[in-house]
Amino acid sequence: MRFLLHWMGMSPATALLVVVLGLLWYVYEAVFARPGMAYMGMPDVRDWKQPLTWTRVFRNEGFMAGYSELRGNPLWVTYLLSAPPASSPHLPRPPRFSMDWRSLTRIDHEDFTHSGYDRGHLAPNHAISTLYGRAAQLETFLMTNISPQRPDLNRKLWERLEEVELDRLASRFGKVWVVTGPVFEGGVQRLSSSFRVEIPDRFYKIYAVPNPRHDGIKMLAFMMPQSVRGDEPLDRFLTTVDDIEQRTGLDFFPEIEDPIENRLEGVVDGRDWQVETWTRLAGRFSGGKPAGHRAEARDKNKGEP
Repeated sequence: MRFLLHWMGMSPATALLVVVLGLLWYVYEAVFARPGMAYMGMPDVRDWKQPLTWTRVFRNEGFMAGYSELRGNPLWVTYLLSAPPASSPHLPRPPRFSMDWRSLTRIDHEDFTHSGYDRGHLAPNHAISTLYGRAAQLETFLMTNISPQRPDLNRKLWERLEEVELDRLASRFGKVWVVTGPVFEGGVQRLSSSFRVEIPDRFYKIYAVPNPRHDGIKMLAFMMPQSVRGDEPLDRFLTTVDDIEQRTGLDFFPEIEDPIENRLEGVVDGRDWQVETWTRLAGRFSGGKPAGHRAEARDKNKGEP
């Protein structure tokens, strides 16, 4: 121990101070900061013996990510949406994506270059910037918030669902919790431009709204494959939370009592969400028009420089 302290250039008193500060930081994160940014508990692994489901939790301004160093992807991202303001300033997109200094794999902008895949946001640029401001927007461009998405998914179908969740769902319900992430199935496939980044087969989104008439909460879930054309109706991809949990190895909303969780997570019911009114809504990149308050630049992030 003395050799280690000497090598690090620390006195015993300094080392003790570092340990105490580290413990205080961990307690603050685990007990106070993180629980307030996840509804009914952070996503948890169903089987701790599966390393590919392990994550490091990164708390950002406006969203939180569970990041897999082994897969080079966030396995889950969670954020809270509220009704958007009637008008908000347009915040320009940064020109590049940024490496997250907290990540061990050090994935950066160039890892996706010429890969054929978009740098797909999980916490969405527009919604986070609208609700949480410029600092939060810049954090959505950290590579720990990014997964490889096919262009027809990222620029069309996923874009449409992002518009719906803010413009329709958050506007109607006032507050909507979102959990989203990739699904990996079959063999491991990596980006041709970077072996550190695994390519997901599908992506999921789960919406949760506190509601006293539905066991205290109601849920809606989607799962979309990479192979979409982009013009499909959104309700074609409705699924159950149970199915997503089975495919991802994650347990969502672990603080919900088991009997209620079993009732809610095993059904598909879009009636209270008025899915029929927006399932065929066209997005900006499939012939539709942007929402009135949305002035986001039309250039979607691409897999090229």
